[in-house]
Amino acid sequence: MESDNKHFIKVTENALTPLSSEQKVVLNRRGNQLFNEGFINEAQRIFVTTGYSDGLTRVGDYYIAHDNTLEALRMYCLAKNKRKSDPIIDSLVRLIRVLIDTETKGVENV
Repeated sequence: MESDNKHFIKVTENALTPLSSEQKVVLNRRGNQLFNEGFINEAQRIFVTTGYSDGLTRVGDYYIAHDNTLEALRMYCLAKNKRKSDPIIDSLVRLIRVLIDTETKGVENV
């Protein structure tokens, strides 16, 4: 059975077959072209494959603009962009704290 939650699929940082610099350049150019033409998923697949942090960050920004925060967080983490991932993580921590407080104190006391 296929999981509905694709947000937490493990993605390795190291490619199984290393790409040459030339291959990465060609793929990243194609990914940028696809992104600019609105083919976000296709561009994302290329950027994940090549580890292109600028492309991954732009895809994350796209997801933020379209209210898909978890997918944006995944892209920012893959891009190692702490400046963009840390505020999302902080807001998730605050949310979890509120949920824990609600569980502990009861809904009426929050």
